[in-house]
Amino acid sequence: MNLLFLGTWEIIVIVLVVLLLFGGKKIPELMRGLGKGVKSFKDGMNGIEGDEQKKE
Repeated sequence: MNLLFLGTWEIIVIVLVVLLLFGGKKIPELMRGLGKGVKSFKDGMNGIEGDEQKKE
């Protein structure tokens, strides 16, 4: 069962459903928010790694 590996048609269907649900104007806002969330997560992970190195 390959749930993690999506083919071309599955990706196209997912993109079309997202476009229908959110519309073209909301998608850039959603992507900006997602990008900020990922950036803050990475910054937090880097902060934790930096703290661990300081303790040693």
